[in-house]
Amino acid sequence: MGQTRVFKIASIPADGVGKEVVAAGRTVLEAVAAQSNGKFAFEWTEFDWGCEYYAKHGVMMAPDGLEALKSFDSIYFGAVGWENVPDHVSLWGLRLNITQNFDQWANIRPVKFLPGVTSPLRKADDTELDWIVVRENSEGEYAGLGGRNLSGRGPGNEIALQTALFSEKGCERIIRFAFELARTRTVKKVSSVTKSNAQQYGMVLWDETFERVAQEFPDVRTESVLVDAMSAKFILNPEDLSVVVASNLNADILSDLGSALAGSLGLAASANLNPERRFPSMFEPVHGTAPDIAGQGICNPIGAIASAALMLEHFGLEAEARQVEAAIEAATAAGQLTRDIGGTADTETVTDAIVAALSSTLAAV
Repeated sequence: MGQTRVFKIASIPADGVGKEVVAAGRTVLEAVAAQSNGKFAFEWTEFDWGCEYYAKHGVMMAPDGLEALKSFDSIYFGAVGWENVPDHVSLWGLRLNITQNFDQWANIRPVKFLPGVTSPLRKADDTELDWIVVRENSEGEYAGLGGRNLSGRGPGNEIALQTALFSEKGCERIIRFAFELARTRTVKKVSSVTKSNAQQYGMVLWDETFERVAQEFPDVRTESVLVDAMSAKFILNPEDLSVVVASNLNADILSDLGSALAGSLGLAASANLNPERRFPSMFEPVHGTAPDIAGQGICNPIGAIASAALMLEHFGLEAEARQVEAAIEAATAAGQLTRDIGGTADTETVTDAIVAALSSTLAAV
């Protein structure tokens, strides 16, 4: 037996159901490690940052938090936001603080249709659907540029400017990432999404960059679609999708639409990647903190567990990642569903079912 490889993971459950789903994901990851015959193990360090931390300290994370996170192999994140902190303060103070400072410029959000989960999309009943939204994660509409001015002129006269930033380098690296990802898939196609007919500067630069990069990938089919038309295509012709690449805002919205079509935001996984590995990458479910059900033990852990599978893949443990995904499918096919996807199972029951299914999938390998 060789030396055990130990992955150091920073756990940030943050707020609401984030605490519950991160705990569920850790349970599954520990089960995977326990069955690896000493091949690898996880070393966890939990950080109590979030809105409760803000209530005590006036900031969302410790001042030296970014420096503390640099030494980890990855970050496992829950969800951020609560009523005691304005949403833009909580988001910029924690999640975006990490993704932007660690240049996690590639955000991938798979859209998975799981067996046993009823989709509101009728086409999903008899059509194989599986696509990935690739989101530019460092600039675009979330660059944080702009300001509020002229409030001194009296009520009704204040103006706000929100500037979207598009750099040629930023566009090229995410578009190239999408093409390279498409080459690994059965259907080798990249759909680029903009609104360049109305946003004639940044998104025209995106379109031109897409056309230039596409010439280097003659084996990959392409299309350029306006975001409103792509919203319709998600519903009317989703079988024509494989890799969808878009700006920060457009991909954020489209990926949520895709997850809703799959059955629930509770199913949606994501990875915030620093592909150069200069900084740790961060893995998180797409859903929010769900204050209405937080603490009740009934939230859906699948998005967080599927995000853990993406983390395994990032570590080079592709077989183990596929086994976790297979275990999720086995659990949902067996009817272990939380309330958001039409079932009655609680968080612990679904997690236990995935662990049990994981044992079966690992034993079959």
